[in-house]
Amino acid sequence: MPTKKDDVYGDHISHKFNDELMDLKTEFLKMGGMVEAQVDSAVQALVDGDGHLADEIRANDKKVDKMEMDIDEEATLIIARRQPTARDLRLVISVIKMVADLERVGDEAKKIAKLAIKLSEEGQAPRGYVEVRHIGSHVLSMLHDALDAFARLDSEQALRIMKEDKRVDEEYQAAARTLLTFMMEDTRNISRCMSVMWVLRALERVGDHACNIAENVIFMVKGEDVRHTPVEEAEKVVGR
Repeated sequence: MPTKKDDVYGDHISHKFNDELMDLKTEFLKMGGMVEAQVDSAVQALVDGDGHLADEIRANDKKVDKMEMDIDEEATLIIARRQPTARDLRLVISVIKMVADLERVGDEAKKIAKLAIKLSEEGQAPRGYVEVRHIGSHVLSMLHDALDAFARLDSEQALRIMKEDKRVDEEYQAAARTLLTFMMEDTRNISRCMSVMWVLRALERVGDHACNIAENVIFMVKGEDVRHTPVEEAEKVVGR
């Protein structure tokens, strides 16, 4: 996490304003760490058939929702009290957008936990867990790096995350084809393989949300919106 000395958002005449912005960033990162742990635990619960861990993840989702609401309120109060402009406004607006992505990551973790309980109750693990581990590790790395890019205001790292999103999409499509083959080979696998397919889809969405956070980091740092633009255009923005 950046210190006040290094943080370009921490040089206001009002020390109270500095503290409010730092608190906003700290709370966002705290929520990010929680949802990252939620996804990691959800994958672990699935692979290990740990229904108890899956239940804990589903219960923790309410905490994630509460954190989103608290951060939204904090950001809204900053806008109302301080009427921020330029980079400060970009920070606050970006946090509001990114916290929604984090909440949705939490929702995906909850979905995986629910499917983990279903699969553990059905008994023998179906095919596809190798793919779940691989894609899960990939998207967790993206999410971690996106949060780190936010903490350090690193637009170059954010750009690298945007590039990784295409690889995750390709891995998801390859895994889906593999599961379809298993289902065609033995129709008894259809129900369980479909559950794993939904897990893979949830993980792919986690990667999408990590990419969204990365796009907002670039907006914060460079002041240009790179959403819905080719990566090549984002490269030009970051390189300026």
